[in-house]
Amino acid sequence: MISFSLIADDINFEGIDTLLFTSKQAVISADTIDKSWKQYPSVAIGDATKRKIEELGGEVIYTPKNFYGESLAKDIEHYFSTKKLLYLRPKIVSFDSKSYLERAGISIKEEILYETSCSSYNRIEKPKNGAVIIFTSPSTIKCFFKSFKWQDDYTAVLIGEATKAHLPKKCRFFVAERPLIDSCVEKALEIVKK
Repeated sequence: MISFSLIADDINFEGIDTLLFTSKQAVISADTIDKSWKQYPSVAIGDATKRKIEELGGEVIYTPKNFYGESLAKDIEHYFSTKKLLYLRPKIVSFDSKSYLERAGISIKEEILYETSCSSYNRIEKPKNGAVIIFTSPSTIKCFFKSFKWQDDYTAVLIGEATKAHLPKKCRFFVAERPLIDSCVEKALEIVKK
């Protein structure tokens, strides 16, 4: 439903000592722009993000148990209040971590590395009747509804609570056990089998 494009040419690491990544796409984008990101320890939000950091040669010093908005910001406030964080992120985020952390007195810089845009589909490409549709972010929901109308016999599988908040009320849905695409696929297969 979405595509990614880089919007940064470089990354300013001046005055920081720890990186914050909230998506594997941010890690891929950082690695494309400037491989020296690997010189800094990273806070990884989500297992897929952690795996991508490690796969590309970075060091993960912390992965929180809860990946959602305010509780995540409280974790960072608790464990990293003395660090100078650089949040490498997309243009649009679902929770304004920077403002929350700054109110708590935590120094955080942001660099916007990439943006997402909606892929276009013709109405004839709509999902089949009774489809189980996986949404992995608020952006995927927004893009789906730009191309298609929701049918009563569709079922949504959501990657987490932040995504759930963006799904229209009329939609039938389930939330994956863990905020991972693999967990969404497992839930979708479970629904199909029933």
